Amino acid sequence: MSTIQSPQTVAAQLKALGTDGVHLDLPQLLQYQHHTYLLDLAPKQVIQSKLAGSYLARSKGRGMEFDEVRHYQPGDDVRTIDWRVTARTGKVHTKLFREEKERPVFVLTDLSPGMHFGSVLLTKAVQAAHLAALVGWHAKNRGDKFGGILLNGTQIRELKPASRSVAVLRYLQQLLELAVPATAPAESSLSLADAVGQLRRLVRPGSLIYIISDFFALDANVLRHLQSMRQHNEIRLCQILDPLEQQLPLQVQGQISVQSPQTVLQLDLTPQAIKQQYQQQQQQLLQQQQTFWRSLGLRHVQLSTALSLRQQLSSTDTLSGVMAQGAAHG
Repeated sequence: MSTIQSPQTVAAQLKALGTDGVHLDLPQLLQYQHHTYLLDLAPKQVIQSKLAGSYLARSKGRGMEFDEVRHYQPGDDVRTIDWRVTARTGKVHTKLFREEKERPVFVLTDLSPGMHFGSVLLTKAVQAAHLAALVGWHAKNRGDKFGGILLNGTQIRELKPASRSVAVLRYLQQLLELAVPATAPAESSLSLADAVGQLRRLVRPGSLIYIISDFFALDANVLRHLQSMRQHNEIRLCQILDPLEQQLPLQVQGQISVQSPQTVLQLDLTPQAIKQQYQQQQQQLLQQQQTFWRSLGLRHVQLSTALSLRQQLSSTDTLSGVMAQGAAHG
């Protein structure tokens, strides 16, 4: 996917998104309630929640949704005997029902200092916030409870799942507070592992979990927490990447300035060998991460900061997990 865009094209896209690409405001995030069609939050695995809800579980139980009739077995509730089938066959049959389960939706949004970087359209933090808003509004439309974790490197905010618009608006407010770019470099005392560990303590079995990050802080502790949560929940990993984190622009000669809210980095791109070495290192890092995701059976998709979510999700198989093993590269 090409990321070379004219200044006029970038300006037009920023205007359509209602952002300067660096800062967040509420109107930016509210607009995603009109684009929930881009996502599919339907369950992709067995729901294991013990709480009653609106999703049909694969396990049989005493729910409200009729499933099938089978021979009566010792221990079956006599109130579920199907007398018509019993009279017709001469053998006692009982009705089985499919249980209805609740499935809260949790989103972990990484807003650490490293996420405040972008070279084309948006910073990674802004793109992550847009995606979190999209997931939140879709969860609200489906009637799911919504909550999660927010990390900005120095703080971790926890929001217990709640229903209706108030839950989404509460999360959006926290995004606005924590996604403010720092005017000076700050020491990060809290890591992605800390946030994922807190998320692990917050979630309940049968939940849908979105983790939105660049995953550059991936370590053994993050993997350990993911492996534990994966046993009883559905996890979808959304990796936000900038084009310059994957490949240096080959057409540029001399020096290029890469700006972020914290610093301006000067890169000498003249030697071709440096460009090739950089690209190889980044590809190896991403391939190693994808190996981890596959080994844990986790759904994974990559999204670029160079294009809007609408442009990317409308041209892919969405974040439903179909692209789990074949990520879309920006």
